[in-house]
This record gives sequence, structure tokens and C-alpha cells, in this order.
Amino acid sequence: MKIRTVRRGGVLGVAVVVALIASALPASAAPGDGSAYAADVNVTLLNQPAVDIGPLAPSNTSGPTTNTLASITVPGVLNAGVVTSAASLNESTGVVHSEATIADLRLVLGNLGSIGSLQATCDATQAGNVGTTSLTGVNLLGVSIPGNPAPNTTVSIPPVLSLASLTFNEQIANPDGSLTVNAVHLRLNALLGVGDVIIGSATCGPAAAPIPLASGLGLWIGLGLVVAVVIPVGLRLVRRRTAAV
Repeated sequence: MKIRTVRRGGVLGVAVVVALIASALPASAAPGDGSAYAADVNVTLLNQPAVDIGPLAPSNTSGPTTNTLASITVPGVLNAGVVTSAASLNESTGVVHSEATIADLRLVLGNLGSIGSLQATCDATQAGNVGTTSLTGVNLLGVSIPGNPAPNTTVSIPPVLSLASLTFNEQIANPDGSLTVNAVHLRLNALLGVGDVIIGSATCGPAAAPIPLASGLGLWIGLGLVVAVVIPVGLRLVRRRTAAV
């Protein structure tokens, strides 16, 4: 009968740990999530088959957390050199960071031009989500773009013919509280075809709850382990003393 009591104490401790963790964690899996990719192409060009490629070089906080390709080629649409993506979660602070970097981008579609390098970053902290886009060597048809464009900067390419529109540093606040940053979003019009080309995308947030060792979830886990381990040991000691008497 006493052995059953010890076993029940251990089972109770485990149940307490599970219950405490479940009550402390958020109901949604979204907090703490982050992802990134180099490019995603979904277009139908005039008199050509549809092109649906990507996401290329994807990464995620749940793995793989980094990804690299030596080069990417989407025939008739774009070429690029080395592309990388990364997504990470700092479990102690809850901060999420994601980024995508592309080198030597050439928009061969319509000979729109080139960009030496571009990077999209997204950071989710307890204060909120922040996204940025950095560009170098922008050489597009009749368009002048700063190295750090303001969110959702949109231009026509070229300005007179409007073969397509380009949005730089596109920032989308998603319903789940996350933020998506697209370094470049190319939208085609009827003169070239239809569809979208996203180059350099990073999504983050919202931030996860921090888990310090002696407070918050860490404290609850510690208390649960005490219930699971200390109480059964105490019951064994009581049993031994009783038997000795």
C-alpha cells in the first residue's frame, strides 16, 4: 500500500509539471516563430508556361535554422549569386531574428536591371516587431532607390511604360501578430504577364515569453520537478523510519 503511495506521488509530480507548463505556455504556437527565404516566383509570362518556383533556401526557427545556395536561376525571370537565409530564437529572452541575403541579383525579365546586394531582416522583441531592408548597387530602368528604403516604397519599372511595379522594403503585419519583410516584391502587369516575384523575405514574431531560470516558466518547471522528485523520496524515508520502529 505504501509502495503505491510512492508511485502515485511520482505520477502526481509529473502531472503537475505537465499541467503547469501547459498553463504557462501561450495557446498559439505563433510566438517565437521566425522564417526566411531567398526568393519565391509565381508568374505566368505571355505565351509561356507558368513559372512556380520556391521558396528557395528556406529557414525556420524550428529547423533548418540556416540555408545557403551558391546561386539561383529562374529561367526568364532572375539570376542571383550566393543567397542565404537564417532564423533564430533566443529562448532566454524570447527574441526572434530572421534574415535573407541575396548577392548579384539580375532581373532578366524585361531586362529590368540589377541590384548588387539586398538584405531583409526582421526582429521580434518584447517591445514589438521591427523590419528593415538594405540595398547596394541598385541599377534599375530609370529608377533611383536609397540604400535603406522606407517601408512599402513602390515604383513603376520603367516609370513611363510601367512594365511592372516594384515594392522595396515591403512590410506586412500578419493577423497572427508576426511581421513579414520582403526586400523586393515585383508585380507584373499585362504587358509582361501576371504574377509575383518576391526576393529576400523574412518573417518574425511575435516574440516568445522569456524564460529566466528562477522565475516565470522556469520557476514553474522547477516547482513541478520538486513535486515529482522530492515528495516520492520523502515518502520512502518515512516508510524506512516506520519499518525501523
